[in-house]
Amino acid sequence: MIDDPGFRVGLMWSGDREARRNATRTVTRLSGVFEALAAVGIHTEPAVYADEFADEVHVQIMQLDGVLVWVDPIVDGRNRSILDAMLRDVASRGVWVSTHPDVILKMGVKEVLHRTKHLGWGTDTHLYRDVNSFRTKFPARLQAAGPRVLKQNRGNGGQGVWKVELSAGADMMVRVLHARRGSTSEDLPLPQFLQRCEAYFADGGCIIDQPFQPRLPDGMIRCYMAADKVAGFGYQLIKALIPPPPEGPDSPGAQPGPRVMHPADAPQFLSLRTKMESEWTPQMMRVLDIGAESLPVLWDADFLYGPRTASGEDTYVLCEINVSSVIPFPAQVPAEIARLALTRLQASSQGRPAR
Repeated sequence: MIDDPGFRVGLMWSGDREARRNATRTVTRLSGVFEALAAVGIHTEPAVYADEFADEVHVQIMQLDGVLVWVDPIVDGRNRSILDAMLRDVASRGVWVSTHPDVILKMGVKEVLHRTKHLGWGTDTHLYRDVNSFRTKFPARLQAAGPRVLKQNRGNGGQGVWKVELSAGADMMVRVLHARRGSTSEDLPLPQFLQRCEAYFADGGCIIDQPFQPRLPDGMIRCYMAADKVAGFGYQLIKALIPPPPEGPDSPGAQPGPRVMHPADAPQFLSLRTKMESEWTPQMMRVLDIGAESLPVLWDADFLYGPRTASGEDTYVLCEINVSSVIPFPAQVPAEIARLALTRLQASSQGRPAR
């Protein structure tokens, strides 16, 4: 018989009024998390969210001990500004929130690529905070360093991520490819493309600039983290930033491969796990000033393969960290979420930091 700790937690995801009215614990991609939380004695309820009924969700969350949030940075063209303000408010009143919006702004944005570029996962990364620096510095960098990848600070689904390279034999012309599914390459004057990107500086935004990784066709490794420990891996052959075949962006050859899930002890990712747990995550926490008790109960780091070493070993380049809405995930992840949630709630109820 499981002891009942008496905690009540909401699981939040995006949806309209009908989705909120009809939400259940079983007909959702988070059904495994509901089950895992119940297995450790935590009472749960759906908390479907949209800006239109944010006040109603606020009232609901205030009756709970905690809330686990799965909401993308951009949903139907809207950002998380209203939601994040609400989550900050409930957290200030004693509700445990994972992940807290302030932690997301530290590690779940593209700026983290620049702030941690000196770690072993970093590369030649640059940051543009305003239009003027972008217009004056990026063209020279593009000419000197070859193809680059530009990323807006907050986004998902490839929104605001571009591969940019000079067009052969054309002065001030570039070929650009958006990372969103269904995109095709486009040739246009560089000044016109720079103007297109100006929107990414709105509301204090910025642009991150990294070199294009030639081994992109070798696939992407998603390292799932439960706080500071690896909880599993996902490997996928991706098609973002790879020009579609002649058959077009909707053809079978232009679609990404399935994400193949692996447990945390998968031997092919042992070196990456060791680096994440013993080096890169602790270093990131120090750089970003994030305590162990504030780390998300679930986040992931997406890696591309970097240049091989002289002995033929793989290296890894961080291309983004996802915190806002990590889904899908390996089968063992819900149990880790439940374990951490219970620990955090117990610590919160006793007024001491959770480890």
